[in-house]
Amino acid sequence: MCRFLVYKGKDEILLSELILEPQHSILTQSYDSRLRLDSRRPHNGDGFGLGYYTSPALGPAPCIFTSTIPAWNCINLHRLSAKTTSKLIFAHVRATTEGTLSDSNCHPFNHNSLMWMHNGNIGGWKHVKRSLAMGLHERWFSSVGGSTDSEWAFALFLDVLDRMGYDPDSPILNREGFGHSILRKAMLKTIEKLNALIAAIPDKERKEREKGLDCRSLLNFAIGDGHSVVCTRYVSSRTDEAASLYWSSGTSWQQDRGTKGRYRMERKDRGADIVLVASEPLTFERDDWVIVPTNSTLTIHKQAVMIHPIIDEYYNHNPSYTRSTGFAVSKGLDTTTTEEKEGSTVNGAAE
Repeated sequence: MCRFLVYKGKDEILLSELILEPQHSILTQSYDSRLRLDSRRPHNGDGFGLGYYTSPALGPAPCIFTSTIPAWNCINLHRLSAKTTSKLIFAHVRATTEGTLSDSNCHPFNHNSLMWMHNGNIGGWKHVKRSLAMGLHERWFSSVGGSTDSEWAFALFLDVLDRMGYDPDSPILNREGFGHSILRKAMLKTIEKLNALIAAIPDKERKEREKGLDCRSLLNFAIGDGHSVVCTRYVSSRTDEAASLYWSSGTSWQQDRGTKGRYRMERKDRGADIVLVASEPLTFERDDWVIVPTNSTLTIHKQAVMIHPIIDEYYNHNPSYTRSTGFAVSKGLDTTTTEEKEGSTVNGAAE
């Protein structure tokens, strides 16, 4: 599985302060992922990608930089991050589940102003890929340039958005934004359609479960339009836990003086000038991070964070119900916090 990071701030931030410098930065997670348990493939080294929005004078589309070089070994990532600032940033380190090692398969993906990332997998993918593709409008079918289930899910999202009456090629919508509620509704519809495609797998093919076919999906998605961001933490199961996802907000993201790499989310008032969403916390400060509830959406609009449950056949109305971590663990993921797993103190030193 992969790791991803979202930054949305009132002010621009230097990419290196997110990508490179924190104790548990996404660069560190590419080779030392604390919440990933796949001992066969313990690294997220199958390429990486950055996406960030620039001055409106340069157009609404984000700048995308991807590479198949492992993030920890890419000198250009260091050069770019040290000299680039943005108010809205996506970052992703990849561990392949579907698709070959190529730039076209590295996240984030984009279409005009819309930018997309995914951590997880679509259940029974080889049995739903053709049905998904055949159900798309030609425009979105032709937009897919790689071979990952993640990019096909993005094509489905674009198709859903279009059928809702919001053309992803509209100059006005790309310039002014689609609106956070529209992005959220399209995301929910995309998940609904994916579940329906999986449910339609013929019984004959479902018997392959005995041979390893698993129809459960892990759908941690992120979509942004330059103005708002919608993320999901989702698993298509009533009993299993989803892949990890955390968020943090505050007034400033600062490095402690005299302690290299030790960043804190400062809160000088009740406002939130900065919002971070990450597969794993970037620091070992327990109080800085909140886990996103399983089967929920997290929406960021004008620095406000809104969390809504995804109420479908996989939603559990019992708030005290404990889900099984077995499925996430089988995919190389864990759901415990970094502190619980490592027994660390607030500064990351072992007890």
